[in-house]
Amino acid sequence: MNSNVTSVKLVLLGEAAVGKSSIVLRFVSNDFSENKEPTIGAAFLTQRVNIGNHTIKFEIWDTAGQERFASLAPMYYRNAQAALVVYDVTKPQSFIKARHWVKELQEQANKGIIIALVGNKADIIEDGEERKVAREEAEKLAEEEGLLFFETSAKTGNNVNETFLAIGEKIPLKNSSSANDQHHDTNNNNNQRIDLDNNPVDAASNAPGCSC
Repeated sequence: MNSNVTSVKLVLLGEAAVGKSSIVLRFVSNDFSENKEPTIGAAFLTQRVNIGNHTIKFEIWDTAGQERFASLAPMYYRNAQAALVVYDVTKPQSFIKARHWVKELQEQANKGIIIALVGNKADIIEDGEERKVAREEAEKLAEEEGLLFFETSAKTGNNVNETFLAIGEKIPLKNSSSANDQHHDTNNNNNQRIDLDNNPVDAASNAPGCSC
C-alpha cells in the first residue's frame, strides 16, 4: 500500500445548476445523472488520485449554488488548499458569479490556494446550443489571475479527471523528489490512476464541526 498520501481539502463554488455536483459525481463514481437534485448546504465526498508513486486524497466539499447558501461558503473554503470555480458556458451570469468567487477566494481563502476555473456543459455547445461565454474571455481571466482553466462536460466526462489531476500536480507532496521521478502522463490510462474511495455524506447539518 502506498504510504505517501497527501490529503487535500478542495471546495467547489459556483452558481446553482452549473453542474458542480455532476462534475464531482463524474470524478468520484464515473457516473452522470440528468436530473440531479440541487445540493442543500454542501455534500462531502473523497477520492484518491495516484501521481507517480504518490497518492493524493481529495476531500471534496461540493457547495450549494443558491444565493441563500452563499453566506456559508467561507465555512467550506476555510483552510482549503484547492478550489474549483465552476460556470456554465451557456450562461453569462454564471461567469460573472465565477469572477466574484475567484475574487473572494483570493481575498479571503488561504494564501497559495490553487484555483481552477471550470467552464462546464461543453457538450451542449457540441450539440448545437449557442456558446454565451467566450473561451478566450475565460482564458484571459485565468491568465490574469493565475488560475488553471478547463472546459469540461460532466455528461461525457471530458476533461473532468484532467482538471483534478492538474490540481494534484500543483499540490506540494510528501517526498516530492521521489514523486517527481515517476511523473504521470494525463493522456494515457487516465482512469487507471483514479482509485474509487468515495464516501458521500449529507454535510448540510454537520459541516460546521468539520475538522478538515
